[in-house]
Amino acid sequence: MKQELNYTLLCDYYELTMANGYFKNGWKDKITYFDVFFRQIPDNGGFAIAAGLEQIIDYIENLAFDEDDIAFLRKKGVFDEEFLTYLRDFSFHGDIYAVREGTPIFPNEPILTVRASAPEAQFIETFILLTLNHQSLIATKANRICRAAEGRTVTEFGSRRAHGASGAILGARAACIGGCAGTACTISELLYGTPAGGTMAHSWVQMFDSELESFRAYCRTYPKNPCLLVDTYNVLKSGIPNALKVFKEFGIKECSIRIDSGDITYLTKRARKMLDDAGYPHCKIVISNALDEYIIRDLLLQGAQVDAFGVGERLITARSEPVFGCVYKLSAVEDDEGQVIPKIKVSENAGKITNPHFKKVWRIFDNATGKAQADLVTVYDETIDVDQPLTIFDPDHPWKKKTFTDFSVKELLIPIFKDGVCVLKQKPTLQEIRSYSAGQIDYLWDEMKRFEHPHLYYVDLSAKLWQIKNELIKENFGSFQQF
Repeated sequence: MKQELNYTLLCDYYELTMANGYFKNGWKDKITYFDVFFRQIPDNGGFAIAAGLEQIIDYIENLAFDEDDIAFLRKKGVFDEEFLTYLRDFSFHGDIYAVREGTPIFPNEPILTVRASAPEAQFIETFILLTLNHQSLIATKANRICRAAEGRTVTEFGSRRAHGASGAILGARAACIGGCAGTACTISELLYGTPAGGTMAHSWVQMFDSELESFRAYCRTYPKNPCLLVDTYNVLKSGIPNALKVFKEFGIKECSIRIDSGDITYLTKRARKMLDDAGYPHCKIVISNALDEYIIRDLLLQGAQVDAFGVGERLITARSEPVFGCVYKLSAVEDDEGQVIPKIKVSENAGKITNPHFKKVWRIFDNATGKAQADLVTVYDETIDVDQPLTIFDPDHPWKKKTFTDFSVKELLIPIFKDGVCVLKQKPTLQEIRSYSAGQIDYLWDEMKRFEHPHLYYVDLSAKLWQIKNELIKENFGSFQQF
């Protein structure tokens, strides 16, 4: 039996050298705070969707170095032997706070915060980032595609074009969170409950002496709701007529056809008329072939008659913008008395200046409409009084502001680990995450869901946090020589 892969060493090498350095410099028990956030929404969209938390939980709970790992690191010749002994008993003892999977998220606000000793917090950076970056990217892309489909079924078809096995399996999971009804990736259903399904291949049709015989054999084998691929030879002259003939021969009422090439708008309009005229108005039309949200939107605007979409390479690879961009930055440390000391990274590039301190993220809802209005990032010990007016500023245009009087708030970062123990009472199923995400997106204004020039969603810092940040900028950047 093949040994299960240990992902403990799935980390950037410098995570280990820094952990070793912390250990040797007496910071083995130094408590640190790291934030995960991103700076730009893919495809210039109005929001992104958080995904991947379940895999992070599994990783943290199984984090351990085995003897092969220790032997490998010893051969590198740079690690202190006392540090290697420490790694033998290594496990995560810290705290993690994160937004729920499926939550709409926005730039420059923490979506996950780690509070742990310096070696522990540093070491888990790589896996946390690769997991959130990949699945949040695919979930966000899938949601754009599903919104373009305007309620029609979207199935993820991209395994063969994915970036490796985990890209296919976890990409299918993330696509389901984003709104896809299912996937062609069979193992994803086995592992995560993503409904797996499919139609037929062109090779099936080619294998037989005629298209008609291939359709007969397929319906004989799979008489329950068969989907026949009608574009192997000629959609209108042979594919649809042969499909109709077989449906009638076998008395099949619940059925569909798939078109994978050609002028989709023209072909589906003609197909719909042929099916309706033959007494099959209930026969669904499925299309595939390098689709994305823009193509789907244009097809529907042109009047294409489509009931379901199979979307592959442009979804599973997020081809239009294949990098999500989450980063992992130190935001605070604790002194010997347990006091939280804010830390900041400054830069001449204003977009790379971080927000310091241990923080909370609050989502503000308008009570009259029920819609989400803005997010406010505060210091961890702040609260929001909903009985007092609250003013939010646009960080990029500080003269633009909103004041809320009749509002409610929800804290987004929830405890996931406490002292190294997962404190979630029950991990939600994939379908529960999918439903939760759909409900949270309903709280967003439709103007935020445009593909081009979506409405800006405000993310602001509290006055206290803004003051702390500015003081740190002046302290760390103000003495630089100006050119």
